[in-house]
Amino acid sequence: MSPVTSGPAGTTVRVAAGPGEDLAVPSVLELVAPLPGLPGHLRYVLDPLDDGGVLFALRSIPDDEQDAPIRLFVVSPSVHFPDYTPTIDAGDLEWDAVAESTVVLVVVHPGRSEHDGPTANLLAPLVVDARTGAAAQIVLDGDWPVRAPVG
Repeated sequence: MSPVTSGPAGTTVRVAAGPGEDLAVPSVLELVAPLPGLPGHLRYVLDPLDDGGVLFALRSIPDDEQDAPIRLFVVSPSVHFPDYTPTIDAGDLEWDAVAESTVVLVVVHPGRSEHDGPTANLLAPLVVDARTGAAAQIVLDGDWPVRAPVG
């Protein structure tokens, strides 16, 4: 399956879910609650930025045309953090989660200067239901870093 760059209903993007494993995920994601600090932004387009299903722009689709869309960068942690194996409690999700249909993405913050590389928030991943596009950011138990160096 090739990546798509638009977000019409029914289109999917390929997301790397593990070594040699990809999942087709709806290109339009619907968050069950807004991300912290981003009220009013519940719908997002997952826009691939590479051919490997690893790097994406997450672009909001504002409900109010006066709201400016926002863009975040997210990665599938399977490539950059192969030892990242968070335990996700299905009770934290508002849908009937099935492990084989669940994708984890982590928000990446670009470095502030040429000397600061990008970092990923491993403590609060986005969990996505690949069947429906339902998504939620959850805070994990444990000692995961908020600013893990990418690379």
